[in-house]
Amino acid sequence: MRLSHAALLFGVMVLWGLNFVAAKFGFRDFEPIFLLSLRFLIMGLVLVPFVEMPRAKMGHVVGLSFTMGSLHFGLMFTGVAGVDAAVAAIAIQLQVPFASILAAILFKDYLGWRRMLGMAGAFAGIVLIAGEPRMESNLFHLGLVVTASLVFATSNIQVKAMGDAPPLGVLGWSSLFAAPQLFAISLIFEDNHWRDFQAAGTYGWGAVAYMTVCVGLIGYGIWYSFLRRYTVNQVMPFTLVVPVFGVLGGVWILGEQMTWQMILGSVLTVAGVAVIVLRRPATAETPLKS
Repeated sequence: MRLSHAALLFGVMVLWGLNFVAAKFGFRDFEPIFLLSLRFLIMGLVLVPFVEMPRAKMGHVVGLSFTMGSLHFGLMFTGVAGVDAAVAAIAIQLQVPFASILAAILFKDYLGWRRMLGMAGAFAGIVLIAGEPRMESNLFHLGLVVTASLVFATSNIQVKAMGDAPPLGVLGWSSLFAAPQLFAISLIFEDNHWRDFQAAGTYGWGAVAYMTVCVGLIGYGIWYSFLRRYTVNQVMPFTLVVPVFGVLGGVWILGEQMTWQMILGSVLTVAGVAVIVLRRPATAETPLKS
């Protein structure tokens, strides 16, 4: 891989890691699901006019808009609202062992003892974080983030079923379909939408802009282009940078506190995920998203 391409991929992982910090800023002006619905609406409206419509896969796209958009991101953002950004950045990495487990069950993917050991380490790390005394009142929200990682792993099966559907077309149209679903969920569970929309300032709209432009358009644009150029096994190791910058952003930007128990749990989880990613079979071609 060219050094310039590696640098671009590294930059994308930094943008994705800081997405948890951006979400926390956004929650100051918007409710979590409402913020998310705005992000998907703008993403869809910006992308759809310029991308190929995956006509033959529209059924899959609609399904993905529900599992990836409404369920995965809905659960994740609701969970992030109740835990530290650093904790969420670590917990969401369980999508990797969950994806490996599902691949073993559904596609007969061989795990091997090293990857199984990595899975055990990843889950043990989250259990250690959950046992931290100040997490007692936040276990529900931590559980939502963990559930979101499982839903994401499940949605990978849908992505795999799409075959050679245009990635940016899938991203644009699934975003457009997800937006009204999320608006409906927000109307049911959240309040004061119009007031928040009118009163939102730099924090709220800055978060929407960051998640749409930096995380979505720039991040996924680079990611998908390099997935076409390089093998998944060449680009996947870069995703290990995401939780690192999620934690650093939470601590340095938001002033979150990290105890030794949380640090040890984070190291265990990231190390376990690293083993799974680096031992990834050459036949595994489903990309991960943040």
